[in-house]
Amino acid sequence: MSGPSNYKPTTAFGKWMHERLPVMELVQGQALDFPTPKNLNYWWTFGGILAVMLVVQIVTGIVLAMHYTPHVDMAFASVEHIMRDVNSGWMIRYLHANGASMFFIAVYIHMFRGMYYGSYKAPREVLWMIGVLIYLLMMATAFMGYVLPWGQMSFWGAKVITNLFSAIPFVGDSITTLLWGGYSVDNPTLNRFFSLHYLLPFVLAGVVGLHIWALHVPGNNNPTGVSVKGAQDTLPFHPYYTMKDAFAIVVFLMFYAAWVFFSPNYLGHAINYEEANPLVTPAHIVPEWYYLPFYAILRAIPDKLGGVIAMFGSILILFVLPWLDTSKVRSGNYRPLFKGFFLIFAIVCVALGYLGSKPAEGAYVIWSRILTAYYFAHFLVILPLLGLLESPKPLPSSISDDVLAKKKPALAPAE
Repeated sequence: MSGPSNYKPTTAFGKWMHERLPVMELVQGQALDFPTPKNLNYWWTFGGILAVMLVVQIVTGIVLAMHYTPHVDMAFASVEHIMRDVNSGWMIRYLHANGASMFFIAVYIHMFRGMYYGSYKAPREVLWMIGVLIYLLMMATAFMGYVLPWGQMSFWGAKVITNLFSAIPFVGDSITTLLWGGYSVDNPTLNRFFSLHYLLPFVLAGVVGLHIWALHVPGNNNPTGVSVKGAQDTLPFHPYYTMKDAFAIVVFLMFYAAWVFFSPNYLGHAINYEEANPLVTPAHIVPEWYYLPFYAILRAIPDKLGGVIAMFGSILILFVLPWLDTSKVRSGNYRPLFKGFFLIFAIVCVALGYLGSKPAEGAYVIWSRILTAYYFAHFLVILPLLGLLESPKPLPSSISDDVLAKKKPALAPAE
């Protein structure tokens, strides 16, 4: 997909560097001149938003690590020290804490966009699978970070989630003991989580680089799902999409800032402002909001091992999505039946999130089981059958034809 770079060094230093390390040629060819479909809409800007949020999380995390003490006797107090005594510490902490939520908001939009427009289909299967791996790394990183303040929900959330591994036959207890660093959630656990929480964002950055590389081999998908036919279907990434992405990033950062400065604790739990106490169990233990759909799936299964399998299976099933969807048409815009089922699937995911925030009792459990069954049916039954039964709308012959067709009414002479 990438064409040859047009980079020509104009200075003596530029020529000297180009002969030894042609990094500017790489930037020119893979970023600025990269041929991009001319019909991308704002749903495609969330990749750039996610890159910005990753940088924000790494920078704020490094600053917080300079003042944080990973010890059970001092962790909670060190967070309060950051909030009260470190210059702008309250803002850095709120940027980091709310940045995790913004990261997940952007990644969920990014994933649902990919699912609707069929961005996981050939030849982009590996690109999609790397994206799912990024999502798993995000979940692990965020979970470990949530434990670090060592509040009540941090402690008990860590205890509940890590204890799930004990359900795995034969090796479960050994895995749990390894995670805890002993026989209970204690100081070794906190040290392990702090170390991994600091390390994983850099691993995440490396995998993101691999994700971008995988994107640049087949190139971007687009709203029509039609492959690029030639130069007439593309535009250089700069300035067309750099400006579009920059505008979307600024709007998203305004949304992010509104949470940080006006409602910084809304997405968290008030009980986490109480120091961890192994002797006092909270009345209702729940994870952060971005885990709630999977928490609902976990609790929907009465058997502990079955719940763990269902929870992890609900994420791992995304790896094989490219082979479960049997339709030859990529974009949901041209699949009338798929549109309706996709909307139902999105509503089911939101409803599972709501149910995950409620106590595991009565109607909440019943509905969790019904929606969990539908969640898996969407991938294992509905998508395979839709590809066989659905009659898609006619596709445009090219991206350019689709763009010109949309502009024709505006170009018609006035009467």
